[in-house]
Amino acid sequence: MKARLGLLLWIAALPMVGPLLTASATAREGTPPASPIASPVASPVAGAGSAAPVRLVAQLTGAASINETDANYGVSGTDLGHTFEHNGSLYMVFGDTFGAFKSDWRSNVAAVISDDDPSDGLTFDRMITDQPGHAKALIPQEAVEGVEVTIIPTYGVSVETATGPRMVLHYMAVQEWGEPGRWDLNHSGLAYSDDDGETWTVDPAATWPADSNFGQVAIEKVGEHAYLFGIPGGRFGGVALARVAQQDILDMGAYEYWDGQTWVRGDATAAATVVPAPAGELSVRWNEHYQTWIMMYLNEDKYAIVLRTADCLAGPWSEETTVVTGAEYAQLYSPYMPPRWNDGPEIYFSMSIFNAYQVLWMQTSLTGTSPSTAEPQCVAPE
Repeated sequence: MKARLGLLLWIAALPMVGPLLTASATAREGTPPASPIASPVASPVAGAGSAAPVRLVAQLTGAASINETDANYGVSGTDLGHTFEHNGSLYMVFGDTFGAFKSDWRSNVAAVISDDDPSDGLTFDRMITDQPGHAKALIPQEAVEGVEVTIIPTYGVSVETATGPRMVLHYMAVQEWGEPGRWDLNHSGLAYSDDDGETWTVDPAATWPADSNFGQVAIEKVGEHAYLFGIPGGRFGGVALARVAQQDILDMGAYEYWDGQTWVRGDATAAATVVPAPAGELSVRWNEHYQTWIMMYLNEDKYAIVLRTADCLAGPWSEETTVVTGAEYAQLYSPYMPPRWNDGPEIYFSMSIFNAYQVLWMQTSLTGTSPSTAEPQCVAPE
């Protein structure tokens, strides 16, 4: 009952959603109350600024967006927007979602994209629906045991199994929202789909405990493995690293965790910190143009989205470079790079803003960095 009451209060307190009025968002009066994964971030750090140019390409969701998701799919407000490839299409997965006048709340929805030109935004072919014009909840709360405020997918991946490609979503089951940037989990876990995302099955055995460093993840495939970068629930933990053979992704005993020296099988508590706290919602992709791994995440203490680079997935990772700050886009969070379009100087990413509760498509680059011809030192230690 407490969780449900908290959810209703959160929905009631969300700002009314409309189009973004200008390309350069500015801070608005007041601070929205904490929300699932979209909780307000800290005050700006004096003197903080962007070290790389950044451009708003398009608004992807909501009223007057390029996809008009309010009219076409009953999605007036949503957030996140992490992406993965499956059977030749790009799937973009969103978090807490509501319809007109903050009604019709859903924990998670998804779009299917074939658009091959990111320079003017991403046009949705469709969203996964349960009836015409209505985006469906992929993982409804009743599909997960326990009492949760919400079930939020933190990343997706398509893996190869003996029977063909399988879609997998990592989710976090949120127990309670605390202070801005802090929340408690009941657990995190995996759900899968074998029909291109139309229906999803939650695997009750594929879970991490509430205090795990894999409460939220970013997933990148390299060879036969899926690599998972994990952070705890909230935005103040450090980043740890795990891997698993793609075909064994639902087998928790098959996971190996990097302890700083070697891979330790089956013990998530052995995972070392590869990037220090604080790290919020994150993504990791290999960039062909720069010949480096790029990690992007929210640093709440800096009120900024930052990136790091590395030759090897396990690090060492570079110092942070500020990409964009909350002084430029108020209430920014969750930067997610796509698995495509990494062969030129442009770095594309989705970014959420809480004050309008929408997902934006952004573009930046690595200032002063020339393309490298060197091969990466490693994708991860063996």
